[in-house]
Amino acid sequence: MTVSRLLIVGLVSFLAAGLHAQAAEPVVFDGVVETHEMIPMRDGIRLSAFIYKPPGDGPWPVLLEQRYANGNDPGTQKYFARLAKAGYVTVLANFRGSQKSEGVWRGYRALGWGEQQDGYDLVEWLAAQPWSTGKVGSFGSSQAGFAQNFLAVTQPPHLAAQYMIDTGLSLFHEGYRIGGATKPQRFKTMDKVARVPEHNRELMAEWFRHPTYDSYWADEDCTRFFDRMNVPCFTIGSWYDFMCIGSIDSYVGRQHHGGPNSRGSQQLLIGPWLHGRNKEINRTGELTYPENAKFPMESHMLRWFDRYLKGVDNHVTREPTVRYYVMGALGEPDAPGNEWKTAPDWPIPATATAYFPHADGMLSTSPDESADSTVTWQADPHHPASIPTTAFPGARDARSFETQPNVLTFTTDVLSEPVEWTGLVQANLFVSSDAQDTDVIVRVSDVYPDGRSILITDYIRRARYREGYDREVFLTPGEPAEIKFNVGWLSQVFNKGHRIRVTIASTGAPFYEPNPNTGEPLTIDPPTNAVVANNRLHVNQQHTSKIIAPVARSATTSSRR
Repeated sequence: MTVSRLLIVGLVSFLAAGLHAQAAEPVVFDGVVETHEMIPMRDGIRLSAFIYKPPGDGPWPVLLEQRYANGNDPGTQKYFARLAKAGYVTVLANFRGSQKSEGVWRGYRALGWGEQQDGYDLVEWLAAQPWSTGKVGSFGSSQAGFAQNFLAVTQPPHLAAQYMIDTGLSLFHEGYRIGGATKPQRFKTMDKVARVPEHNRELMAEWFRHPTYDSYWADEDCTRFFDRMNVPCFTIGSWYDFMCIGSIDSYVGRQHHGGPNSRGSQQLLIGPWLHGRNKEINRTGELTYPENAKFPMESHMLRWFDRYLKGVDNHVTREPTVRYYVMGALGEPDAPGNEWKTAPDWPIPATATAYFPHADGMLSTSPDESADSTVTWQADPHHPASIPTTAFPGARDARSFETQPNVLTFTTDVLSEPVEWTGLVQANLFVSSDAQDTDVIVRVSDVYPDGRSILITDYIRRARYREGYDREVFLTPGEPAEIKFNVGWLSQVFNKGHRIRVTIASTGAPFYEPNPNTGEPLTIDPPTNAVVANNRLHVNQQHTSKIIAPVARSATTSSRR
């Protein structure tokens, strides 16, 4: 530990006794006592934290979750009390400037490696308390997953292990600028989590002053510092979640590029779920998977922390490094898939196989042989196609979107044999437009014999960022441009009798907020001069658009458990 960090930890420990204050009377849950504390940071700002202590005298190891969302609700209280009953002080701390926490709301920026390192200070404060053994673990999903990657980079000495669910690494790529697209109307709703709502609007204005990936966004990009991440972590991802990329990249980065206590000490599990904390479920969207899709996450998380925070030799570290659920057709006897498989690492070997869209709507492993075939559609920000949700509508029938105007679908013939895709799907498209900018949305779905088109994954790419997020390169009207991007991860067996469908569009509001198509600087409020973009997908010998699918070729260990 550096001298400056020693001084900081000493200061925090000194302040701990005098600066924390209880905001309410303690609440008791079956012997577990909940108290509210204001925990001081190195600059004197205090963060709101709810602390759950087990019955007895202690000391105990500590489990920490950091989030901006409110945690003082009955469901969260019962969950934290259950964890405390297992012999842990369990703590929910709110980000700086959110809920009751003091300071200015700036999202995740105070969690990082700059002058403010709130996650580091929280861990060291908790480790120094008389009821603590000095061993701290962190856990949580989504926002609390992002927070754990920031925390790992700062290397608090008393952080022993982590448990991340549906996590992320870079706020530009996986938060505020997904595929280069913006979602200002969605992020306006973050006013309600900021202690001072105006702080959120000021933060959004700051984002829009940085339209490309620059040093500002690099300050919220944990992928730059895998070598500083130096603790064992169990990471969970969900196939029906765009943040699956963050979960997988976190595992790969820590497992292969982390510090000595990180490399080789990671485990990854990916299941057939939507984004969210609860994984002990088999109902996802409109689909019901077999009972084996349920993962007992809470009990497993306690086993993980029992090993690293209590020293219990419970064999959890000797379980498979990678476990993933291969999804298959549902309601069809003897359909392949719907089973867990294990692997020594990720990704598993796969054959990159090109699927080509044709002008007649076919999707084939053979390209369109015409010299000049194209398919046209419009990107109309005034009348966008509708995806009436703000959450990814995976595991649902997508025909209501696919049948709208200006939505293109490309579908294979009926499969004579099952085909498994396990890995990363990529798009390599040639698009021209009469506008300077436009969006391209690509979706993959499993078409059942009854016509249902079950959405598995999708992603968007804003054309101005086709050459990288660190620059804006606008389209030359009428000139084909190559737009390549990752669509998403999946593990799916498309059963015989099914068809594989790729859908391409440019709008899908409000899930994707429309691109004005002007090429002008992007704004928080929709501009009044937005234009309709007339787009063209090139599917010919000169400009061959294709989807690259990861067709599985490796025999991995499977279990129907």
